Amino acid sequence: MSDAKLTINGKDYEFPVVEGTEGEVGIDVARLRGETGAVSLDPGYGNTGSCQSAITYIDGENGVLRYRGYPIEDLAEKTTFEEIISLLVWGELPDEERLEELRTTLAEYAVIDEGIKDVLSGFPRTAHPMAMLSACMSALESYYDTSGSSDEDVLRVIAGMNTLAAYIYRYKQGLPYVYPSKDLNYAENFLHMMYGTPGEDPDVNEVIAEAIDKLLILHADHEQNCSASTTRMVGSAKATLYASVAAGVGALSGPLHGGANQRVLEMLQSIQDDGGDLEKYIDLAKDKSSEFRLMGFGHRVYKNFDPRAKILKTSADDVLADLGKDDPLLDIARDLEQVALEDEFFVKRRLYPNVDFYSGIIYRALEVPTEMFTVMFALGRISGWVAQWKEMLDDPAFRIHRPRQIYIGEGEREIPPISER
Repeated sequence: MSDAKLTINGKDYEFPVVEGTEGEVGIDVARLRGETGAVSLDPGYGNTGSCQSAITYIDGENGVLRYRGYPIEDLAEKTTFEEIISLLVWGELPDEERLEELRTTLAEYAVIDEGIKDVLSGFPRTAHPMAMLSACMSALESYYDTSGSSDEDVLRVIAGMNTLAAYIYRYKQGLPYVYPSKDLNYAENFLHMMYGTPGEDPDVNEVIAEAIDKLLILHADHEQNCSASTTRMVGSAKATLYASVAAGVGALSGPLHGGANQRVLEMLQSIQDDGGDLEKYIDLAKDKSSEFRLMGFGHRVYKNFDPRAKILKTSADDVLADLGKDDPLLDIARDLEQVALEDEFFVKRRLYPNVDFYSGIIYRALEVPTEMFTVMFALGRISGWVAQWKEMLDDPAFRIHRPRQIYIGEGEREIPPISER
């Protein structure tokens, strides 16, 4: 492929064109400032490739999501979250021996230092779980004599995220902590630590455990999203994995990113509080002059459909059937789903239920508090954050991230005497 040409003040410059495995095209402007004195201006980085990555491929136009070449549909059906951890972080699906070793180590490292309980006790029980998660992840590093950047740290961070998520829930509910079991996998251990009874053998509902496992797989990575980019940005300063992940947690906490499934339930609650008149809110959603927006429908990346949503719909149906929940909010959600899938207005605009919609339904059925939804998101995304961080550090072209800017403030000026200000 030929180089790209750029003309500035009548002078031509040429820059290499890079093509990805799936035909994605990028213009390598690494030499732009040095050769021309100019920088590219791209607010929000929507047209900027910050790296070359071999982890995740997304084709939003055609609803494609793959981890290291494997379609998400196949991975959700045929693998477990532990296998996804191995695939994303170390590049390959594990054999039986490696998988068993990984499960054993994650269960072992899920037993975190008791000092974390003191960190949690410093928070009011009204604190938001994501603030607690970020602080505890930062603190976790202090209890281990490691470099903060080894494979041991990778496993401790992933295992520790599971325990921290459950501990935060137990602390906010005023419940005693439940320790992880060496006999359970990642998803099962999470449910055991969340809902188990201290001192009793694990009693995990396999339908729910399978649904949680699928949720973790579907949320594992999503290319250079806000939190993954944040994890890379912080890691590029050679900050430890713990500090980098804590920063990723902070990015995910925002309502425009990881807080989306929480907003789905808040929307459903507002509809119920207003008498449950779904038709009224459907009309508002169609009214351009209305400020009301349907949460959990459509997707910024996927212009056709969200492949994760199709998978999760089945899991949501299975969980609701198994639990036999009688919940007005879930009834509203199912009615809203039916309208969105059949009403011409929504079908024409591709406002289909997305992964946030169905994950919110599942968490609601499990009686997970709404404010904990984003923590559940982080529980799956930890594998992607770690993979992105590791790939960046292993890149031969590694360098600290340092974006440029176009300054639009005042020009040089003198400080006036204080009497003239």
